[in-house]
Amino acid sequence: MNQPEPSIESPCHPPSILRRLIEKDISLSLRIHTLCQPVPRWLLKTLEISGDGRFWFPVPIALLFSPLPSSSAQARSILIGLLIGSLLDLALVGSIKHLIRRPRPVYNKGMHLTFAVDHWSFPSGHSSRVFFIAAFLYLSLVYGDGGNLQPSLFLGLVFVWSAVTSVSRVLLGRHFALDVFAGAALGVFEGLVVYRFLKKI
Repeated sequence: MNQPEPSIESPCHPPSILRRLIEKDISLSLRIHTLCQPVPRWLLKTLEISGDGRFWFPVPIALLFSPLPSSSAQARSILIGLLIGSLLDLALVGSIKHLIRRPRPVYNKGMHLTFAVDHWSFPSGHSSRVFFIAAFLYLSLVYGDGGNLQPSLFLGLVFVWSAVTSVSRVLLGRHFALDVFAGAALGVFEGLVVYRFLKKI
């Protein structure tokens, strides 16, 4: 008599560590999203817009061609770094999303997708972008040429903004928690890469 094949739940086929991590991530993200429903949606949407690449691309370009940056080499360097970092972030996030292809949460509502890659969830582009900005500004203002400043209220507010904006991605249902953590780590890495690149040139 043929023995029945063991089921997925059988001890012979335990779930992989990655599968367990994903399941925990999905469960935690849904719980956070559900518990934080009372948070005003207009506030979450405002944070979403503040970290949008369509906002951060034109701003450094406009300031570079304005009279303001010409009075400060450090300001011009920071604006160039923000622009380079935005391009790097776009390339890395787009490539990783295309390779991983993790679907967004099923409860993600009210999002108008512009690019096909935005159908994918991992990593969070908003999180990588805002943490790149925070990390790059910190490195440039504290350790950069003409910097050597102590962490200030401004830098503290930038880091609070980057953290709150990242958390809002889970509250809005745009991303899972793991997407946000990965995006934040990627953004800090990008900040370090762009800072060291500008130091060399």
